[in-house]
Amino acid sequence: MTGPEFALVALVVCLASCLQGSIGFGLGMLAAPVIALLDPTLLPGSIVLLAAGLTVLGVLRDRTAVDLRGTGWALLGRVPGTAAGALLVATLPPQALALTLAGTVLLAVLLSVCGWRPRPLPVTVAAAGAASGLMGTATSIGGPPMALVWHGSSPARLRGTMSAFFLVGALMSLAALLAVGAIDRRILLFAAVLLPAMLLGFAASGAVNGRLDKVLVRRVGLAASTAGAVLVLVRAL
Repeated sequence: MTGPEFALVALVVCLASCLQGSIGFGLGMLAAPVIALLDPTLLPGSIVLLAAGLTVLGVLRDRTAVDLRGTGWALLGRVPGTAAGALLVATLPPQALALTLAGTVLLAVLLSVCGWRPRPLPVTVAAAGAASGLMGTATSIGGPPMALVWHGSSPARLRGTMSAFFLVGALMSLAALLAVGAIDRRILLFAAVLLPAMLLGFAASGAVNGRLDKVLVRRVGLAASTAGAVLVLVRAL
């Protein structure tokens, strides 16, 4: 990856971290397609590593608003989903993973735009957790299923609960990826170098939460995610 390409990735990670700090998800949807265009071998490990750090910050900031009961049901479903996602990473070639990633982003955007909102019953939360575990481990994009099922929560409750879920979920995904040999020294170094961009983006989200229109922020994130996914599809095909 060249210097200008890395600078682009750092900028996108910063913006994606700000988006996730504002609405509860978005790091994978926004940053993963860009990394996939430049070097798909860095996925999903690099984004899962960054997400683990980002969710720690999110839990600390919104800890009083976390829905522990909802998080528990979601994590119950996350376990089998994580195992299935790790198997996909171990068996699919890079092109197939890129196509899976792009398809995941576009499906998430479509569901969000269409306004599908399942009720947050224990069974639907657990099912969303399983889908999030599968998608998050295989493609680093696990936010959309949880955002759909927890859409009725207050902004702070949504951010805090999703951060708590994704913190444990990211640790599960990392363990599974390590077990199948999908995390190496190169991925660790790449994530470490991007850490300042992630921290800056999360810090900026504090200003976003208080001053900017979250609907506009969400729409910009969805538009950017769609553009990135389309580029990944074009390149993979």
